[in-house]
Amino acid sequence: MGNKKSSLIQLHIAVFLFGVSGLFGKFLTQPSIIIVLGRVFFSSIFLYIGLTITKENLKLKSRKDILIIAFMGVILAIHWCTFFQGIKFSTVAIGLLTFSTFPVFVTFMEPFFFEEKLKKEDIILAFITFAGVTFVIPDFHMGNEMTIGVIYGILSSLSYAVLSLLNRKYVKEYKGVVIAFYEQLVSLAVLLPFFFIMEPVLTKKDIFLLLLLGTVFTGITHTLFINSLKDIKTQTAGIVSSLEPLYGILLSIFLLNEILSIKEIIGGTIILGTVFYSTIKNIKNENK
Repeated sequence: MGNKKSSLIQLHIAVFLFGVSGLFGKFLTQPSIIIVLGRVFFSSIFLYIGLTITKENLKLKSRKDILIIAFMGVILAIHWCTFFQGIKFSTVAIGLLTFSTFPVFVTFMEPFFFEEKLKKEDIILAFITFAGVTFVIPDFHMGNEMTIGVIYGILSSLSYAVLSLLNRKYVKEYKGVVIAFYEQLVSLAVLLPFFFIMEPVLTKKDIFLLLLLGTVFTGITHTLFINSLKDIKTQTAGIVSSLEPLYGILLSIFLLNEILSIKEIIGGTIILGTVFYSTIKNIKNENK
C-alpha cells in the first residue's frame, strides 16, 4: 500500500474517531470539567509514553514559547469543557454543528494573526453560517436548554479558532505531537484543582470510558491525524475534517436515538455547506 493511500486511511480513521468523541458527553454522566480532566489525564500519559519511546525532543526553545504554549493549553481546556457542556445541554448534533462554525471565527481572526486581508465574500459566508445556527435553535431564550447548548457550542468554536491559529504559528517550530502533549499537560494542571473542589464519585464504568476517551479517542487519534499529514496536504486534511460533525451526527442517531428536526437538518446543511465551500475556496486560493 502506497504511503499516500495509507496516510489517507489514517486521516479518515482519525476524523471518524474525532466525531465519535462527542458522544462521550452523553455516555458519561460526570460534569464536563471532570470529563475533560479525565480525558487529558489519560491522553497526557499516553502521549508522554509515545514521545519517550520515539525519543522526541521535548525541550521548548524560549520562555516566550513556554508561556504561549501554556496559554494554548488553557484555551484547549476551555474549548473541550464548553464543547461537552454544549452537548450536555442540547444534543450531540447541535454540539458538533455549532463547533463546526470555527472556520468563520478563523476568517475574522486571521488578519490579526497573519496580517491577511479580510474579504467581502468571507463576511457574507459568516452571516450565512450563523443564519444556519439560528435554524438549529428551536426557541431562542435563555431559559431554553437548547439555546444554552448552542451558546456553549459557539464558545467552543471561538476558543478552537484561537487555538487553531496559534497551532498554525507554532507547528513550524515544533512537531504537532509535542505541542499536543504540552497543551494537554497544561490543561491537566489547570483542571486538576476542580477534582478536589467537586469531589466526583467515579464508577468503574466512568474510569473505563475516560480511559477510552483519553487514549483511543484523543492520544491515538491525534497521533494518526498528525502522522497522516506527512503524505497528505493540509488542504486535503481540511476537507476530510469537514466530515467530523457528519460522522458524529449519524452515530448519535443510531446509538443515542437523537432524531434531527427539519429545522436542524436545514440549519446543519447550511452550516456544513458554507464550511465545506470555504475550505475548498481557501485551497484554491493557496494553490494560486
